[in-house]
Amino acid sequence: MLAESYHSDLVARVKQDGFRYDSGRLTIHIAKEFGFCYGVDRAVDYAYQARSRFPDRTVYLTGEIIHNPHVNDRLREMGVHFLSDDGMSIDRVTPDDVVILPAFGVTIEALETFVAKGCTLVDTTCGSVLNVWKNVKRYGEDGLTSVIHGKFWHEETRATASQASHGGASHYLVVLNRAQALDACDYIRRGGDPRAFLRTFEHAVSPGFDPDRHLERIGCANQTTMLSSESLEIGELFRAAIRDRYGDGELGSRFRAFDTICSATQDRQDAVEALLDEQRLDLMLVLGGYNSSNTFNLARICASRLPTFHIADPTALISAAEILHKPVDASSEMTAANWLPGGPLTVGLTSGASTPDNLVGAVIRRLDELANG
Repeated sequence: MLAESYHSDLVARVKQDGFRYDSGRLTIHIAKEFGFCYGVDRAVDYAYQARSRFPDRTVYLTGEIIHNPHVNDRLREMGVHFLSDDGMSIDRVTPDDVVILPAFGVTIEALETFVAKGCTLVDTTCGSVLNVWKNVKRYGEDGLTSVIHGKFWHEETRATASQASHGGASHYLVVLNRAQALDACDYIRRGGDPRAFLRTFEHAVSPGFDPDRHLERIGCANQTTMLSSESLEIGELFRAAIRDRYGDGELGSRFRAFDTICSATQDRQDAVEALLDEQRLDLMLVLGGYNSSNTFNLARICASRLPTFHIADPTALISAAEILHKPVDASSEMTAANWLPGGPLTVGLTSGASTPDNLVGAVIRRLDELANG
């Protein structure tokens, strides 16, 4: 069923041809790591199996299985109900029902609620996410505050934060980017107004967070799909701030860090960097959901080097004159005009870890039509 839904013979041939597609004036180079990662493939596989294994029971997903609308809509067509959809509620769940936990994981509080209901749970939480949880729990046990590079509203980061603060004995701070990390590091070095700090990081700190106490000993982690180079830089910023405040002698007891970017995310970022270094491209297409963190970060890498269009699906390629895309610095999608150059054309292509091969194949075919039509 998975192969029927998401496989692409065209993409398989392109891989065999050195990740290159030639047709008329068009050449497409595909990054050598792209699309479904192991964790996503496993999560979708488990969801399909759950629907097949329990044909006579109501099957729920707590939210999107992954950040790809096509995959989620296919599960809805199969009769899987999403508790995140309008009109749905966890109150609907009964002991006779099946609940699928998504690849991002769920908060400890949500898990405890489902366990209390006595329903059957199918856990698809990615192993890379579980590795982050292991590290932040260890931070809490050792009296460190978890500083998480991530998006506080993202399902994975919310789940990780719940692991970091479970029971109220330990705390967390979520920093979105380098700028927020610098704000927190400045507080570590010089102190400041705790009320102003909490306003800056509203919704991004644990209950009862006190920056004067809870930034004295920290451990760094990250949402697994963030930009690796930024996560590493943020870790070094916090290391330097702790050293400046307390000295080298206390660094070992007051600071700890683990690189918890997942290997698939890192592989896709490395592959797109290699593509940009090795090929002379006219433009880059990055395919994947707009709410997919790993896809967004692939687009960030590319946009710093050449014209880049982050598209949600193949229908975004409206014509040779119009493309629907989301710039990395924009909050919503927009239409760009005259995006496809004339003459010999070399395009780079990659896709996020939540994007199946059949959509990549559809983009290749559509791009061929527009370039050679």
